[in-house]
Amino acid sequence: MKILVIGSGGREHALAWRIAKSPRVHKVFVAPGNGGTQRAANLENVALSSPQELADFAVREGVALTVVGPEAPLAAGVVDHFRSRGLKIFGPTKAAAQLESSKDYAKAFMVRHHIPTAAYGTFTDPQAAHAYIDEQGAPIVVKADGLAAGKGVVVATSLEEAHAAVDAMLGDGSLGEAGARVVIEECLVGEEASFIVMCDGRHVLALATSQDHKRLQDGDLGPNTGGMGAYSPAPVVTPEIHHRIMREVILPTMQGMSRDGVPYTGFLYAGVMIAPGDDPDRAIKVLEFNCRMGDPETQPIMMRVKSDLVDVLEHAIDGTLDRADIVWDRRTALGVVLASHNYPNTPRTGDLIEGLPADADDCMVFHAGTTMTDGAINTSGGRVLCVTALGDSVRMARERAYDTVEQVRYDGRQYRSDIGWRALKRPPAKK
Repeated sequence: MKILVIGSGGREHALAWRIAKSPRVHKVFVAPGNGGTQRAANLENVALSSPQELADFAVREGVALTVVGPEAPLAAGVVDHFRSRGLKIFGPTKAAAQLESSKDYAKAFMVRHHIPTAAYGTFTDPQAAHAYIDEQGAPIVVKADGLAAGKGVVVATSLEEAHAAVDAMLGDGSLGEAGARVVIEECLVGEEASFIVMCDGRHVLALATSQDHKRLQDGDLGPNTGGMGAYSPAPVVTPEIHHRIMREVILPTMQGMSRDGVPYTGFLYAGVMIAPGDDPDRAIKVLEFNCRMGDPETQPIMMRVKSDLVDVLEHAIDGTLDRADIVWDRRTALGVVLASHNYPNTPRTGDLIEGLPADADDCMVFHAGTTMTDGAINTSGGRVLCVTALGDSVRMARERAYDTVEQVRYDGRQYRSDIGWRALKRPPAKK
């Protein structure tokens, strides 16, 4: 079989790496890919981007199925285009992808279908937005309505910060169309987890739980980023909490989309805030939906997959996910993101990366913002690499990952030194 993975980030490198391990797969194409997928012997980059080009390529090469990684092609309707040509592809339609491409759509959907989420208001008029902030007080969360590549959320701890965020999004146009409308929400308190499932329109298969680290600096300080590291499983998602998320969030979302005439297929990511404490009935609220796997959560999740992922993807495309299952490695996987100088503002690119280790089944360096020229790997984006390792405990996975981080060198490298800290603060589970 030939498989096509659409995207260029660490998520797509991890998906392609796992898919390529299937004995049924002859070739995995990545469009457009990055330096890491280019240097991998069993992956091949293809410089394509538009739905038309990608579909033409899939026909020409006899691609058996396509997996969409990032949000932009989904919002552009790549799934609709492939399906119109009879091509197998895993992802939501353009209409279904509004769960991510419009924060306002997602919030209205959740309210309509009684899915727990933060109280909110939506605004296009700056004056009305400012008045709402003054009325609600701080802390408060300001979100650009559209896709903003991980830069459209400000968790404001003061009124001044909230007002500045509104001015930046509605005023100066720096976020373009994404910031033409803002969603302002109450600031939820608790522990956030990433709950990702595969959907075939009717059935759902939950993936391993995970937790990422959104802030740039240790101790969850500094600006929000696309994610500075992640680990799987997430201890905060106990079996009871898992059951509640499925019952209160995932299944109502699937049923709601169907009732709205937009059946949901593809990966669905629910970012959930779990209230503090140990009460199994404590509040669970949805912070956001993503219509794709998270990045960097995908990297540790893919490290733990022991099944043939292609079999599961085929079931998902064919509407038979109820017949699929995934066997998970019992070990913990932990990934540390290495970012470039001045990320997340205006990242510097073009720095030479040295010390990259050989790939190993229990430790992988997944590439995101890299390019390869004449055998040399250079930085080309904000989040550059995700060093991901397996270990018999969070502590062991973390030690292995950070040992590898120390080998990888480039000018301006920055990373957090505390990935997994929430899990390590927890007491050992009773046996």
